[in-house]
This record gives sequence, structure tokens and C-alpha cells, in this order.
Amino acid sequence: MAEFFHMGGYGLYVWGSFGVTALFMIAEPLLLRSRSQQIKKRIARVARLEQEVNQ
Repeated sequence: MAEFFHMGGYGLYVWGSFGVTALFMIAEPLLLRSRSQQIKKRIARVARLEQEVNQ
């Protein structure tokens, strides 16, 4: 089992790569959700301002 994780001396590179990839795969949806919420708030604010101007 230890040899599987060691991977012929390349274990640190391989498992590090998997770890970084997993980190980015978790972070990306979180960042997208946050950005989406910011954009929706901005659109709502602009719509309110336009409605006030048109009254």
C-alpha cells in the first residue's frame, strides 16, 4: 500500500496535483455563485434606478 502512495518516487507530485485540482474544483463553483449573486444585485439596483428616473 505504501508503494501505491509513493508511486515510484513521484507520489508527492501526483498527489499534490490531485490535491490542487480538487481545491480548484471546489473553489470554482463557490466563486461563481458569489459572482452571480453580485451581478444579480447590481442588475436589481440598476433596474430600480431606471424605474425612479422614468417616473
